[in-house]
This record gives sequence, C-alpha cells and structure tokens, in this order.
Amino acid sequence: MKLYFSPAACSLAPHIVLRETGTPFTALKVDTAQHLTADGADYHHINPKGQVPLLELDDGTRLTEGPVIAQYIADQAGATTMLPTSGTLARYRVMEWQNYITSELHKSFTPLFRPELDTTAKQSLAGLLRKKLEWVNTKLEGQSFLTGDAFTVADAYLFVVANWSKFVQLDISDLTHLQAFMARVAQRPAVRAAMQAEGLLPA
Repeated sequence: MKLYFSPAACSLAPHIVLRETGTPFTALKVDTAQHLTADGADYHHINPKGQVPLLELDDGTRLTEGPVIAQYIADQAGATTMLPTSGTLARYRVMEWQNYITSELHKSFTPLFRPELDTTAKQSLAGLLRKKLEWVNTKLEGQSFLTGDAFTVADAYLFVVANWSKFVQLDISDLTHLQAFMARVAQRPAVRAAMQAEGLLPA
C-alpha cells in the first residue's frame, strides 16, 4: 500500500492506524500547496480532489477520505480493538465519533487556517470550535479514550485534529481531560513513529 500524506495534516490519522495495525505500507509526501509529490509528480493526476490522505492499494485501486481509509485499514488488518466488528453497537460508537470529528471539529478548524479571513471572523469561528472541544473534554472525563479503555481509529483522528489548535492559536490548555488524552496518545509507540516519519518529532 501507499499512503499519500502531508505532515501534520489529517492524513496523520490513517498513518497512525497503519502503524498501530502493523500494516506494511510506503509513505509518500505531498506538497498540497504546489500539488506535487516528493518525486515531482502532479498530485492532481493521482487525486483530482488535491487533498490528502489517499491510500493506493496493491492493485492500484485508490481510496480517499481519511475516516473511510482508517476504517478500511482496521478492517483489513482485523483490528477489532481499533474498530469493532461490523454490526455491533461498539462499532457504531466509534463511527459516531469519526463522523463528529470530521464534520464538527475538522471542518471547523479549516477556515482558521485561511490567511484572508479577518480577525473578527476567526475569533467568532474559534469561539464556536472551542465550545465543541469543551464538550469533547467532558466526554473524556473518567476514561482513557473516546469510547472507553481501547484506543480506536477515532482516537487517532481526534489526536491529530486537536493538535491543530497550536497552529491557529486556540488555547485549550485548560481542558484537562482532553490534555490528558493528548498526552496519553502522544506516548504510544505507533503515534511517535508516525510523527517522526512525518518530521514532527526528532528521530
């Protein structure tokens, strides 16, 4: 498999899942601003959406959208701890979180990265996002991860997205349960390996 990624982008989540499940893969860096891969290929020819992640399977089939890619990886690896068995309520709980993170958190961060957006608008949007993160903080009280004691694909996604707060000057340091979660996930060997591979941590 080949994972097309951009450092610290949402592609870090399936990158973590690949390493957590021990799935063999090659990581290919993409400059999303220039739409070029590290070897100079036009990324638009690979993914017309121009976004990461993209997972290319051994037969050349290409799969996009991070939460779907993470689900595919976990299912192919038989990693039922990271994504419970199809048809179980436990699986739907993880998918429920995946949907919330992608629709309410991920997309709420996106405009805060836009330099053309004025400060007043950013402050208003950041305030709305902060309220959502405060709610997530309450859900983490008394448990290690989003759905309990098991680290799932949703936890990988939340870790990546919540980390963006430092890039947009959104202070979440007082959200103690979320901060404890972030520290806990950051110490996982697969998470550290993925971040080192993306140049986010020293090797």
